[in-house]
Amino acid sequence: MSETEEFPLVQFMRDGFDPVGELGRIRAEHAVFPMEIPGGQTVYLVTRWEDVRAVLSDHERFSNDFAGVIGLGSNQEDPGGLGFRDPPEHTRLRKYLTPEFTMRRLRRLEPRIEALVEEHLDRIEARGADGGMPVDLVEEFALPIPAAVVCELLGVPYEERADFVKISKDRFDLTAGPEASLQAINDAMTYLTDLVARERLNPGDGLLGQLLREHGDELDDRTLASMADGLLTGGHDTSTSMLALGTLWLLRNPDVADKVREVDGYVVDVVEELLRYMTVVQVAFPRFARDDLELHGVPIKKGEMVLCSLTAANRDPGLGEDMDHVRPGRETAGSHMAFGHGIHRCIGAPLAQMEMRIAFPALLRRFPGLRVAGEVPFRELAIVYGVKELPVAW
Repeated sequence: MSETEEFPLVQFMRDGFDPVGELGRIRAEHAVFPMEIPGGQTVYLVTRWEDVRAVLSDHERFSNDFAGVIGLGSNQEDPGGLGFRDPPEHTRLRKYLTPEFTMRRLRRLEPRIEALVEEHLDRIEARGADGGMPVDLVEEFALPIPAAVVCELLGVPYEERADFVKISKDRFDLTAGPEASLQAINDAMTYLTDLVARERLNPGDGLLGQLLREHGDELDDRTLASMADGLLTGGHDTSTSMLALGTLWLLRNPDVADKVREVDGYVVDVVEELLRYMTVVQVAFPRFARDDLELHGVPIKKGEMVLCSLTAANRDPGLGEDMDHVRPGRETAGSHMAFGHGIHRCIGAPLAQMEMRIAFPALLRRFPGLRVAGEVPFRELAIVYGVKELPVAW
């Protein structure tokens, strides 16, 4: 097997919490690693922190316009979202959302997030009192809380939230093949386009309703649905994975869990370090060469894809010492790329951080004897890494 054929999926593979060893070897030996994918195309994998940061910052040489590059145009397979847009369109659309994701605006959601966390903790406690242990913490805690938050943020009707959650989960599972992922994107965009059309007739109190009231003449239904889809994908499955993986790590490291439970504010450092260590979004949005170029001496043709491994970059020894271990309070804590980097850095990062800062201490304080109560199956070949379930008892 040639080097370009050997590891076509290594960037989506993990060994428990850790990247697989092959990814570390690639990072050590190759600044840019060519990989042949089905169809004979070559994709270039970038794994080192400094190089990933440079590529993600360079929208002059690299494009995010997935639909334009591969010729989808505006058909239903266009994945939509800010992550697949270039300036000036990306700049135009992001300016509508940025005011809603300042910490000052997000603080209005804090009491609601706290109430949602307590509500689900009550349900878990009741399950235990009824002899229903073990409880799947993914299904009862990590999944419904971010789902409810993003639904309330957007203004999704309560009775439609279960369907809304389902359509957001399947796109990141690569085990069913790319066709299934594209179908999940289509389903999400169909639902969201219909939701926007209904909101346009009767704007609600959520973000969609607000955008329609203030900018309805500037944004068509498809564009608004695309923006909502980006918030859905960025704010639901990712936060679910972080809550589940973070809880699993804390339960396996009771000394840190005790400090999160007992020391006010300590959770801030823990969340930041767990974000780096877990890096649930394993690769950044794909970049495409705008013209023929070279990257570390490797020629890349116009239109060819560059994939940046956030997982490898966040474990790069070039970022700091002992990066394969959790060390809350690192000097480089703010340098990780769990949310990406540059103009496409996740706009919902402050909301995700807030959810974790609220949820972890509340869970650990409510159930000081919480423990893993069975085998924990991890996802395989997933763009967003996580666990399929997390059985716990107390």
